[in-house]
Amino acid sequence: MIRVAVADDQALVRAGFTVLLRTAGDIEVVGEAADGRAAVDLVTQERPDVILMDIRMPGMNGVEATALITGDERLSATRVLILTTFDLDEYVFDALRAGASGFLLKDTLPDDLLAAVRVVAGGEALLAPSVTRRLMAEFARRPESRSANALVTADHLTPRETEVWAAVARGLSNDEIADTLFMSYATAKTHVSRLLTKLGARDRAQLVMLAYESGVVSPGTST
Repeated sequence: MIRVAVADDQALVRAGFTVLLRTAGDIEVVGEAADGRAAVDLVTQERPDVILMDIRMPGMNGVEATALITGDERLSATRVLILTTFDLDEYVFDALRAGASGFLLKDTLPDDLLAAVRVVAGGEALLAPSVTRRLMAEFARRPESRSANALVTADHLTPRETEVWAAVARGLSNDEIADTLFMSYATAKTHVSRLLTKLGARDRAQLVMLAYESGVVSPGTST
């Protein structure tokens, strides 16, 4: 059972997501929060697998709440799935840098939202490839995107691991990596797991961020 929390400042939005999530037999809603501080408190208390986090909330916003959650080792099992009205909301970039594991528009189709929750809970993929390319390309163009993470290099990775890292950064799932790089699904999954360990990344979202920040891939890189 996937345990999920919902954080949004609009009661009707929270209620709508909660009702939808409860229609899934494998998802349990453990609570709701109306602002960032309440979201952090809820995660601390309930330790959900995933929290749906709105970005624009009063007081403590979703970016600040995400940073607090992902920065707390006690809450490391909780993944943050960002919800926003605009697909290029400037705060989305900050939220991903803060450690969010995924990104969805609020008008995402119900089945797609449920699928996204399952994906983020399992750590299998970040976003659809087209969304990943657009989002990360914009992120990489920002002057401030070159952070301390730019010191991360592929020097200690094997050539195959570097290829897999670039594929992850382009938004490919493990299945797609296996097909593209002519390897088995199990091998692709193993390479991704090793990348997470070697690069000290929390999840695939951070692998994507690190790849763009370190120059392993660049805006416009094709699949």
